[in-house]
Amino acid sequence: MLTDKRIGVLAGGASAEREVSLKSGNTIYKALLSRGYNAVFIDASDNLCDDLKREKIEIAFIALHGGYGENGAIQGLLEVMGIPYTGSGVLASALAMDKEASKKIFLYHNIPVTPFVVIEKDNLKSQISNLKSQFVMPWVVKPVSEGSSIGVNIAKSETELDSAIEDAFNYGKKIIIEKYIKGKEIQIGILGQRALGGVEVRPTKEFYSYEAKYTQGLTEYILPPQVNDSEYEMLQSTALRAHNALGCSGATRVDLILDSFGKAYVLEVNTIPGMTETSLLPKIARLAGMGFPDLIEAILKLALKTAPVSDNLSS
Repeated sequence: MLTDKRIGVLAGGASAEREVSLKSGNTIYKALLSRGYNAVFIDASDNLCDDLKREKIEIAFIALHGGYGENGAIQGLLEVMGIPYTGSGVLASALAMDKEASKKIFLYHNIPVTPFVVIEKDNLKSQISNLKSQFVMPWVVKPVSEGSSIGVNIAKSETELDSAIEDAFNYGKKIIIEKYIKGKEIQIGILGQRALGGVEVRPTKEFYSYEAKYTQGLTEYILPPQVNDSEYEMLQSTALRAHNALGCSGATRVDLILDSFGKAYVLEVNTIPGMTETSLLPKIARLAGMGFPDLIEAILKLALKTAPVSDNLSS
């Protein structure tokens, strides 16, 4: 029985998204217990390998946001240890976490992305000067490898640009600057090979920032999005294409912008979507008739479909 397997919910970690991860992990942990699973909550630390061995973990439910939890590192560790895990594999996780790499793959697959330039600290002034000739402000400035909108700012002036660049460089050696496209912010939930539906987010802030994401009352959620049927179908199809282009598995959330001309741009694919009380994937799943424990159980079962067959794990 699957409920007899020892499941480790991995959360916390050391990334900038630690607090959100702890909330996601605790919510997942409680859902598993409510369904009778033999689960244990593990705050992923430098002793993670020892913790996994000590707790005799047979399946890992990854709730680590950002950092090594979402960039393929933890996934690699678990594969070396022979422990099946939820979500995407090593390569897909690494690609999705790296906005430069994922955008290049989307372009290869003819999936629309916003115009962008990757900036490094060396020759910063000349790179910015060249950028100004490619597209005008406002610009969206963000770290190449962070999630939850951490380090993301919209720059409308030189002064705002300087502070935005400084903030983004706090989270890595490379940043990405995108052309700001005004439109509807749509998030599509993917489960396996199925688009569950979507949600339109309308933040009271200028964009769907970290604060807007995790502070109740700062964002209005429209379920389903206020788009026409053909646009909705196109958004879901585009999201699934992006999910597959990176080789993702399990559950993902794909963030898109729908402009005033009805064109959708993929912003990013989140391989470990948030699972807090304000998170979007649970809202989308609920719209599709799937309660939170149902969603967690479905994600767990998908992990076993992609896992190596051993020890009658799928029994």
